[in-house]
Amino acid sequence: MITLDEDALMCDLAETYHIYDYRSLPCKKIAVFSCGLRDDSRIKMKMSGMKITIEQTMLAVTVDRLGILVWMNSKDGAKGINRPKSMLKEMLSIGEPEKDTIVSFSSATDFEEEWNRRKEG
Repeated sequence: MITLDEDALMCDLAETYHIYDYRSLPCKKIAVFSCGLRDDSRIKMKMSGMKITIEQTMLAVTVDRLGILVWMNSKDGAKGINRPKSMLKEMLSIGEPEKDTIVSFSSATDFEEEWNRRKEG
């Protein structure tokens, strides 16, 4: 934990146990305290690769679903336009793939021409 992010561990120990100088305590005691930190502590979130907590995820999903329900009962929802953006995707920084990465062709000839153009360029 220390090698991953010492500052996050120090903050968690200070916040949870009021330990401001962890180096003054025995290593085994700090290890026990570190393992006892909440799952949503800074260091454990970083270790697990989570950006947001489970509670925040559940709240964002709830907001998204409510937004979809309201949108579906609107004029825009009936037409299928102006769908609300997902809060969860925003919080997790999940974007849609770039539209320029998908290319379609109406014939095999068009495909071969583009293929040759890209090979040359």
